[in-house]
Amino acid sequence: MKKEINVLSLGAGTQSSAMALMSAYGDLPRPDYIIFSDTGNEPKVVYKWLDDLEKELNKHGLEVIRVNNGNIYDDIMNSVTVGEGRFVSMPFYTKNKETGEKGMVSRQCTSEYKIVPIHRKVRELLGYKPRQRIKENVNMWQGITIDEITRIRESQTRWITNKYPLFEKGMDRQDAINYVRDKMGRIPPQSSCIVCPFHNNDIWLDIKQNHPDEWEEAVKFDEAIRNHPRFDSELYLHKSCIPLSEVDLQEDQMTLDDFIDGFENECMGMCGL
Repeated sequence: MKKEINVLSLGAGTQSSAMALMSAYGDLPRPDYIIFSDTGNEPKVVYKWLDDLEKELNKHGLEVIRVNNGNIYDDIMNSVTVGEGRFVSMPFYTKNKETGEKGMVSRQCTSEYKIVPIHRKVRELLGYKPRQRIKENVNMWQGITIDEITRIRESQTRWITNKYPLFEKGMDRQDAINYVRDKMGRIPPQSSCIVCPFHNNDIWLDIKQNHPDEWEEAVKFDEAIRNHPRFDSELYLHKSCIPLSEVDLQEDQMTLDDFIDGFENECMGMCGL
């Protein structure tokens, strides 16, 4: 029988934070590793939460391993402004310059900035070189609750089995919120990139009103991607295909048949959890 290795994929959101704390307090088994993959573009409040969570976990003998695969903001900005460097597509909204037809760019960012660096680190921790056959079975814990059943899916990596401890315990998101609040005295902020196109108006409005530096960063990014040389259509961060600086965030700007419902399509269980 293959040796089982348990890896907790920490997104620094409510559900994955709940999993980590439950492991610390004995309500879940202790994983072999807890890994956070940093895109380089999380809000400051998320990094503060992660620091505080890590201190709490350290008290119980658990370590958070931080990994990255570059900085998604810098990489995309360089591909536009410098005309060179790495470009990994995000789910930008598109508008045809001639017809006005709207669409969406296929997403590579979750894989490149979340999944790949975690898998690479697991290989390293187990003593394997790239492309070397892994003998162990790695259980990848993901923070998905019973009210998010549509986000449960099988791993596309042969040596990894996705596991959903909160789902298996019958917990919903509110249960996770209650657990985290009980142990930490507060709940984490939304964990996702500052420039994530999946933000709804409430999140954009919060950034604009309460985090002006991050809002300025997002507006600058939105303007920079508009006429990206890799695309014929205009690119936008906001689902309305209006420049972010001009969007009325008090109104419902949904235009793409409501196919983005909160974080339903968001990041394959890796971000925002």
